[in-house]
Amino acid sequence: MTKTIFITGASSGIGAATAKAASEAGWHVGLFARSKDKLEALAESLDGPSKVYGGDATSLDGQKKAIDAFAEAHDGLSAVFANAGRGASQAGTEGGDPEDWKGMVDLNIMGALYTAHAALPHLRKSKGHYVVTGSQAGRVHLKGSIYGATKWFIHGFAGNLSQEMAEWGGRCTVIAPGMVDTEFFDEAKPDKLKPEDVAHAVMHAVEAPQRATIREVFLTPTN
Repeated sequence: MTKTIFITGASSGIGAATAKAASEAGWHVGLFARSKDKLEALAESLDGPSKVYGGDATSLDGQKKAIDAFAEAHDGLSAVFANAGRGASQAGTEGGDPEDWKGMVDLNIMGALYTAHAALPHLRKSKGHYVVTGSQAGRVHLKGSIYGATKWFIHGFAGNLSQEMAEWGGRCTVIAPGMVDTEFFDEAKPDKLKPEDVAHAVMHAVEAPQRATIREVFLTPTN
């Protein structure tokens, strides 16, 4: 079967870098994000075949339709990368915006759950791989960070899902980067990780021999 990977949050940053890395490695790539025009531009730049699916990761129906269509087009699904996510507009608990938290939780947590729910029937058939973007913020306590708390959920969920998928030969990996120089931050972080560094970690996990499950990749800037 052709190696196929479906990526949410694929229009920029880590998602776009992973799409490029996967395409260079011979994978067929499904690109999913709200910015369809950015996805189409990305698709044109890739070395190999890709399909574009505009949609919102907070919609279970939207993700399911896109994942089903991608899997049907390629007679199967090898891997998904639940990468869509965002931070909070204001830091702290007392000074934070509860409405903004709701949107962030919906994307960071429910979006990742929706990707798993929609993809698992296909991954079960291929003994495939679920990859999700965690964070260094999900491994340490950060004062007042609601965003960090969403990533603690992701790390816990990924560990539980690893055990669930192992029952039928599937694999699950959480990718936990420290600070990455992406649009996530208002200012450039040129001395931190690059999206390509995280993409290489994703590819390391999905291209490992089937006998090996890399449950977490934790990478931080050297400085």
